[in-house]
Amino acid sequence: MRTRRTLLIALMSILGFFAGRAQASPEADFWKWFQKNEAALFEFERDQEKTFDRLATEMHKVHPSLTFEFGPKQGNQREFVISADGIRDAFPKVESLYASAPPLPKWKLIKFRPRREPMDLQYGGVSVKVSSVSVLIQPDGQKVGLTVIIPGYTKENHKTYAGFAFLFLDQALGEFDVETRVGFIEVQAPSSASSGAHPLHEFPKAFDMFFAKK
Repeated sequence: MRTRRTLLIALMSILGFFAGRAQASPEADFWKWFQKNEAALFEFERDQEKTFDRLATEMHKVHPSLTFEFGPKQGNQREFVISADGIRDAFPKVESLYASAPPLPKWKLIKFRPRREPMDLQYGGVSVKVSSVSVLIQPDGQKVGLTVIIPGYTKENHKTYAGFAFLFLDQALGEFDVETRVGFIEVQAPSSASSGAHPLHEFPKAFDMFFAKK
């Protein structure tokens, strides 16, 4: 009888172990790792390259498109942004990773890159001032079509200026709105056809008003 009871207890322990493993998820594993390494993450400037590489590796276990941003220290707290890097297929994983987070008093968690004050951009020897950029809003079904007007744009430099346009919109609207509420995106140089365009710093308000009227 004792032998049978011992075997039963052992069997229940084994089943419990595998049940626990089955219930584990990539999200749970990530937050377990995050909490274990919280001190290094909070002070990432001490070894930024190594810390970021390790963090990226752990996030990619949840989804290969996930990425992150850190905010500056504000008292004893930092922002930690969970981003899909603009990849729609990864949006559900941003949501699930955010929703599964344990209490983290030292962190302000943000899902998707939020709206930021647009900054001047420079790439490949080309500089674009925020103050020179405007955006024309047009209906596009249930979404909006946007024409980003940037001085210096030509068909020959389309790739570079299209990159600027997407970066400006990502800053101004945030990742979620760009991917879910924006239809077509075009880039043009200033012309008479661009009358009615909103300066970039005023554009988010006009964008929100467009949807408020629908």
